[in-house]
Amino acid sequence: MGPNRKFDVPVYDLSAVRGIWEVRVKKYRTRQKKEQERVENSALARIDQQWQYRIYCKSMKAKELQQLHHYLERSLLTEPHGAHLDRNPGSMGKNPNTDVQQQEDHPDAKDLIFQLEGDRWLVRLSRELQWTTYLQEWHVRRTRIRQLPDFLALFTQLTVLEIPRNLITDLPPQIGKLAALRRLNVSYNRLSRVPPELGDCEKLERLELAGNLSLSELPFELSSLKQLVHLDISENRFASIPVCALRMSRLQLLDLSNNQLSDLPQDMDRLQQLSTLFVHSNRLSYLPVCLTNISSLRMVVASGDALTCVPTSLCNDPTIKFIRLYDNPERKRREVKDGSEKEFMEAYIGTLKDRDSVPFSTTKVSISCLL
Repeated sequence: MGPNRKFDVPVYDLSAVRGIWEVRVKKYRTRQKKEQERVENSALARIDQQWQYRIYCKSMKAKELQQLHHYLERSLLTEPHGAHLDRNPGSMGKNPNTDVQQQEDHPDAKDLIFQLEGDRWLVRLSRELQWTTYLQEWHVRRTRIRQLPDFLALFTQLTVLEIPRNLITDLPPQIGKLAALRRLNVSYNRLSRVPPELGDCEKLERLELAGNLSLSELPFELSSLKQLVHLDISENRFASIPVCALRMSRLQLLDLSNNQLSDLPQDMDRLQQLSTLFVHSNRLSYLPVCLTNISSLRMVVASGDALTCVPTSLCNDPTIKFIRLYDNPERKRREVKDGSEKEFMEAYIGTLKDRDSVPFSTTKVSISCLL
């Protein structure tokens, strides 16, 4: 083999390749969505649900069946924000503390809310809940529930799914069927992954996944969440910003605090509507210059202990509140996070938003005293 022999080495533009695949994925997802809408708009889905309901009723005792019918025929409560069904659906009519008043309104009325709280609720939600598909909000918190029901896809009118501080280990793929969903909070659970089907919830505006500890990546399919304005993935194990987050073009608040980030990408200025960025309690030694290209940016919070390089314009821009936090050196970092530090930080930073100026640096001594 001669020394002057030449080789042809193919060189690819990764951004072009990525763009091609993004187009293909979008077309595939569009076809899937149209097929899903065709099935849902047909009478087959409703007929199937009615037959499933009849089969379910056949297996119930007379007393249980009477309780179920009574529950399903109830109307809205007279509370200003809608009905609050704050008892276990599996024990209808057994809670003497629940004040239920019947009205003439049909249960399909708007703003109907399901509430469940307390560690007495175990493992899973009762199957009776599947006959309340008119609900528009779920608020389930501080329970010992480990999984969401397999009939979640029936709740096509659901706009809010607030399920923080439970023991939930995964989100079912059926969550992608919640086409009307605008707010999802699964903070402080036990998630290790997020299903790619969540990208089908294209109306989602607020996504909170803080404090799941084992979460280290987000699927690329979440790039479809173009309406998202609030993304909180703090207190997890992200070593880098998820690629999908940089494609959420309407993002206004991004919370990446308390992760394992060692740097920020040089194309963060893709987020041209970003106004608030939390990156404190990571391993950052510098902030990229591209942050100065985001004209909408109004607040940046970073840890100052290891930070050695910060764009001058970021510090001197009067429209940006740049806050450095310095950890108390005597304070040991806790392995188990319960959100108490995050709540304190939110309250503290909230007081700075209305100030004309903020201190160039501050400390977290108060935090260690409070914990």
